[in-house]
This record gives sequence, structure tokens and C-alpha cells, in this order.
Amino acid sequence: MKKQISVIVGAVVLLGATSGYAATNWGTRAGSSADLSGAPATRTREKVNYEKYQTRTTTKTYESRDAGDLYYTKPANRSALYKQYDSANSSSAKSSKTTVRTSRSEVVVNKMKRKYYLAHPFYQPLKGDFGSVTDFSYAMNSYDFTINQTLEIAADNPLPLNGLGGKWDMTQFAVKEDFSYGITDRIAILAMAQYDSSEYKFEWDDGFPDDKMDDDGFNLFGLGAQWRFIDNDKWIATASAYYQHQNDVSDNFILDLKAGYKVSNSTIYGLARGWYLSLDGNSYGNGIEGTDNDGNYALMYIPYQVGDDSAIYIEGGAGVFSVLSEDWTLNLEAVFGNYDWHTQASVRGALGWQPNDWFALNLYVKTAFYDSADDKKLDLYWYEPTISELSTLTKIGTAKLDNYGETSVGLQVMFQF
Repeated sequence: MKKQISVIVGAVVLLGATSGYAATNWGTRAGSSADLSGAPATRTREKVNYEKYQTRTTTKTYESRDAGDLYYTKPANRSALYKQYDSANSSSAKSSKTTVRTSRSEVVVNKMKRKYYLAHPFYQPLKGDFGSVTDFSYAMNSYDFTINQTLEIAADNPLPLNGLGGKWDMTQFAVKEDFSYGITDRIAILAMAQYDSSEYKFEWDDGFPDDKMDDDGFNLFGLGAQWRFIDNDKWIATASAYYQHQNDVSDNFILDLKAGYKVSNSTIYGLARGWYLSLDGNSYGNGIEGTDNDGNYALMYIPYQVGDDSAIYIEGGAGVFSVLSEDWTLNLEAVFGNYDWHTQASVRGALGWQPNDWFALNLYVKTAFYDSADDKKLDLYWYEPTISELSTLTKIGTAKLDNYGETSVGLQVMFQF
């Protein structure tokens, strides 16, 4: 029966086609998504005013005496500056007077310039300013599965799937744009869009050819607002709300809260996020469909959830953002989340370079190091109209998952103007 589905493959979500990977900063955090934050992400993003070297001190004053490299060198005597008049006929010529002068005391004030780090997790543009984050990312999501068929089919129409194993794999290149504008110094609005190119693939252990499908297009759009309601010499906090639409998948409503404490040249922060997903149907997951050489159609479907037209994701975590030098920054973040059908723990690291006030590059890597999807059994459905027992989408057994993994790498190009 495997031969009947080895022609065409589709990633079936909501009993339709999926857009796969969600946003790098904000977005749907489905099990089939390679977005580790789900989010919003990731997230786009949220930002803060940050001192170039330290947060709490804006000026430094010190006194310099006899600083030869500042103004002039202390002369040994007055004649080192100019000759005193003397005359050969003057009785005083033999013993000219010298006057010793000490250098004056100079007060030097070193004023530190405030620098906004565009890669800061609390950043958002000030009143009248625009912010742009273009995110180029490559994401991978995969899991192994083993089929346990429990439904018996008529002998003349066998469905020998029991014990068959394989691997589901998704790779995706995405370009996501977050464009923000400061309404006030504390409130900003944000618009986002994403274009992605994805490949979905089932790799079979029995030697059959891989089933795969490509999907390209603009699959994510959204609007949101950010409010930095605390920002002083010690604390900073933001609240953000977003709406996102993922084509053929869901409408997403997202709330993001972050609070940070400023210490020296770092900000230590915690975060909490929640998603409400209004699904386009009553199920979402992965599947394959196709026809054999005789034109017989078949569909295999492994849903993550069946029966509900909505889902809720919740995650929390902690991170630190540090200024390594005037132009270099480091951001480390750990997150644990419950994503409807599984839980996951992930880490993210980002290295930023910002040579001036209006341009920055941020290179990041994100990966999951724990996922409850391992050893989880998901229902397995089959539809094949030429077989009476399968004339409707029917549960025929389970698929046991193993080695679930998600990883993404990306480069963010940031501008403020």
C-alpha cells in the first residue's frame, strides 16, 4: 500500500496545506514549525535605551595637573617660554632675574554618549523614529516515527503498515520584515510580513523513494503595538500585543511581557508569552497524499491535535543582554514552553555588531535541547476512497515519535532612522 502514496507528498495542516515555519520573532509555534520561540517570534522587535558603557552614570569628572600631553609642558623657568630683556650696558645683565611658573590646574569633563542598541531585547524606536529588522533565517524540524496499525482491512485490500518507520523532515529559508514606528517615546506600533520557501519530506526506512513537497510564498502577516511602561536607571519593562495571520493555518493573538534589571553594562530579564490560535479547521499536523500509477488516491495524516478549532501556547524564560564593548553585544536566552501537544526547552544565543547609532547586524542560533514529543504516540489517519473501510478519513493506528528536534540560525539586519 505504500506504493500508493509515493508519488506526491503534502504537509497537511487543518486537513489542508501548511505554511510550516512561523516567525523568527513572533508567530505560530506549532509542533511542525521550526520556530523555537514560536514567536512572535521572535520579536521582533522590543528594545531599550542603553548606555554605551554603563547604565547608571552619564558623566565622569576628574582633575588633571601638569598634564603634559593635554596643553603644555611645565617649564623649568620663565626663560624657557621667552627671554627676559637684558642689556650689555646694564648692571643687571650679569644676573638676570628668572621667574618660575607652575602649570595651571585643568578640570576635564568626560561626557558619555548614550547609544541605543538595536539588538537589545527591549528596544523600540523613540517618538518619530522608524525601526526596521530584516531577518534571514534557515530552520530545520524533524522527528522519527514508527507506525503501529491497529485497524484491520479486508484481505483483498491489505494495508501492511504495521512496523513501518521513517522520518519527517522540514527545512525552510525565510525572510521576515518587522517595521516599527514610535508614536511616543514609550509606545510603538509594528507591522510584519514573512516570505518563506519550505521543503517537507517523508523519508522511509523500507527503501522506497522519499515523499516530498515544496511550498513558497508570503505566509505570515501581522500588526502589533509595544509599550515600554518602565524605564529608569535600574528597571525596564515592556508589554506587547500582536495579531498575526498564517495562511491556511490560523489567526494568532499574542501577548508578550518582559521585565529587566540593569546591572553595570548588562540587563538581566525575564519573559512570559502567550498565544491564542484560532485554527482554520479542527485539526493540524503533517501528512502525505498522492496517487499511484493506476490513478488511485490515498492520504496519510499524522495530526498533532484533533477536535478543537483553537490552541493555546504558553512559555516563560530568562536571559541576559550584555555590552561587550562599544560596538559588540551578546544576548543569551533560555525558554521553556507548553505548545499545546508538547512541551519544549530551548536556548538562543546572539552576537551583535553595531558600529553606529543607526545600523546593526545580529547573528543568532536557536535550538531545542529537550522536547516531550520523544516517545509520544500520535494518532494515524488514512483516507482511500477505493477501500470501503477508508472511504472517510479514518484512524488506523498510531505513530510513535522519537528524536524530535528543532534548530534555526539567522542573521538580522537592523536599521533605525
